[in-house]
Amino acid sequence: MTGTEPGTRPILVRALFGEATSRAPFWFMRQAGRYLPEYRAIRATAPDFVAFCLDPEKACEVTLQPLRRFGMDAAILFADILLVPHALGAGVAFKAGEGPVLEPVRDAAAVARLEPALAGAAERLSAVYETVSRVRAALDPAQALIGFAGSPWTVATYMVEGGGGHDFMRVRGLALREPEVFQRLVDILVEATIAYLCRQAEAGANALQLFDTWSGVLPAAGFERWVVEPTSRIVAALRARHPGIPLIGFPRGAGTNLRRYAEATGVDAVGLDAGVAPAWAARELPRRTCLQGNLDPLLIAMGGEAMDAATREILHSWRERAFVFNLGHGITPDVPVENVERLSALLRAWRREEAR
Repeated sequence: MTGTEPGTRPILVRALFGEATSRAPFWFMRQAGRYLPEYRAIRATAPDFVAFCLDPEKACEVTLQPLRRFGMDAAILFADILLVPHALGAGVAFKAGEGPVLEPVRDAAAVARLEPALAGAAERLSAVYETVSRVRAALDPAQALIGFAGSPWTVATYMVEGGGGHDFMRVRGLALREPEVFQRLVDILVEATIAYLCRQAEAGANALQLFDTWSGVLPAAGFERWVVEPTSRIVAALRARHPGIPLIGFPRGAGTNLRRYAEATGVDAVGLDAGVAPAWAARELPRRTCLQGNLDPLLIAMGGEAMDAATREILHSWRERAFVFNLGHGITPDVPVENVERLSALLRAWRREEAR
């Protein structure tokens, strides 16, 4: 099943396409992960994280785990945004206590070395599409499956920095000093990302999300060139090939650039981080755009009435428009399972008619 059959679309897909659904469809970023004991048990059997992501049996199982416990309206593919540079030969590894480590791409020669791998990059990730197919076959038809990729800017930050970063001086410096070189790196990532997401859609994903985790480090002009323009190209290509698949963009930290992002990229839904006031988003972002978010992950770790009150504020603020409930970023490993159960029950019980 895909997102193309209007009469049978999951509630999450209907919301992403602009329908004000009777209840709030929900899923949580990083809902499959270290806060779940069943995830930790499987992870212990796979010390190499890239190999773990590329094991369809294990990746399918951990994708489904949170839905069995909490009944979310969507599964999100268990993978990683750095699988695309891995497929391009960027030497991705995950080291305990250090996070991702990549062979740095910091000059024209390093960018040129990626070129030969571009044509076959999507095929090197065939294990991911097998996972998508397995998950889609295992899901209830009412539940959606979200595929995803990292946006070119964010993926490029890891490639240029050689891993995670804080001030992003290397990547911002390369983009300013040698914009032609950096543009070619972004172009490669645009092409690879389009092919990768198209294959996920063909394998059974009902929706696709672009994660631009580090969009907030760019000034307005850089945001336009390195976030808006590449995202627009990806969205246009995906919409031409898969018009029944809604597209979510998550430009974390975008702030006042959110309106421009929503208007210019063509995404169906915009994911909002916890720094965005729900009432502001309801008032300022285009009515055609579905809102997704944006509970502070710290509140789900805390639980209790503080979590409930913030959840109700989001539900109240967005009651007049299409939205998907989510977090402002991913679930953290310290989140108690009972807090996720409590939040899920609150969301399942909420009805739009009662909130008016």
